[in-house]
Amino acid sequence: MKKLLGVLLLGVGLVWAQPLGSVAMVFSEGAKTDPTFNGVAYGGAQRTVQQFGGRLFDFEPTDPSQIPGAVRRFAAERFDLIIGLGFATEPGITAAAREFRDQRFALIDTATDAPNVASYVFRENEGTFLVGYIAGRLSQTGVVGFVGGMDIPLIHKFEVGYREGVRRACPACRMVVNYVGNTPAAFSDPARAKEIAAFQKSQGADIIYAAAGASGLGVFDYVKQTRCIKAAELPRGLRFRSNPFAAVPKYEAYTRECAGDTRPMFFIGGDGNLNFLGDTDNNPATLNHALTCMLKRVDVAAQRAVESVARGSFQGGLVSLGLRENGLGYALDTYNQALLPESLRREVNAIRQSIVAGRIVVPDKR
Repeated sequence: MKKLLGVLLLGVGLVWAQPLGSVAMVFSEGAKTDPTFNGVAYGGAQRTVQQFGGRLFDFEPTDPSQIPGAVRRFAAERFDLIIGLGFATEPGITAAAREFRDQRFALIDTATDAPNVASYVFRENEGTFLVGYIAGRLSQTGVVGFVGGMDIPLIHKFEVGYREGVRRACPACRMVVNYVGNTPAAFSDPARAKEIAAFQKSQGADIIYAAAGASGLGVFDYVKQTRCIKAAELPRGLRFRSNPFAAVPKYEAYTRECAGDTRPMFFIGGDGNLNFLGDTDNNPATLNHALTCMLKRVDVAAQRAVESVARGSFQGGLVSLGLRENGLGYALDTYNQALLPESLRREVNAIRQSIVAGRIVVPDKR
């Protein structure tokens, strides 16, 4: 990418023979190798750009102040589409959109009123309601955790939906909420998130949902390393209330280290399907520490943006994606199918249909 930007700065135009031409994706924080938010969106863009014979470039800032300049350079080279991923790209995209009024832009997970920008936003609270319901139904302690990345209204939507889902499944359950920080760096601080996960376990949380970007990897690591919560570790007055995973085959290290009165720990991931990260022995048939993941289909948003350009149907404006548009969901695969009983899946599907039909209205603010 540095080489590309050097070429752009020298004023050398890049012309590609593919029908689609060139597409750029600009990140807010972190790298495209992040398996959560960034990686999911980049994968969606990459597959669609390749499908239409185009070429995809990207820019990974080391500081948010670099974003406006990178966006402007892509615009000056007349890329077919420039995608800004995350809220930190909005000022740079908006400024460039007003300067280059014939250029097509897209924003994912944030919005602007510039007419030449397609802004893809999500009703995250609908998806987190589903995974919250799952957590409430399966919590063995009656305490669940939520680790947010940056303490901002966008992540509050995740928190609120999750809380409401937990309440619907388990009115008596308690939720422990903590945020990693107050700057975009909060989405790339797994060490701090790991500390928060340890604190939440000390409060009795056996299921922890991480809505924290790459910081969530710290939560995942903690849960896998800890494996279980022991009765002797529970706060005073708290007791195990159920044992829904008793029949799930356990891997050898779990059996050895979690003997006695214990229950398995789980995480819930976000954005993409990260269930595989809960596997500790390369055997999906044994206990997996990923209960599920809330699928925020940023890959679908990237795909739709690229397709609209390739098919000549691009339009600026706000595009809202929720359960109705299949922009959200929860992950179910070989890694966690033994954890989610068929009866629970039917309940979750009925709730999904009720949300789509408007019979359940999920709040999006605290």
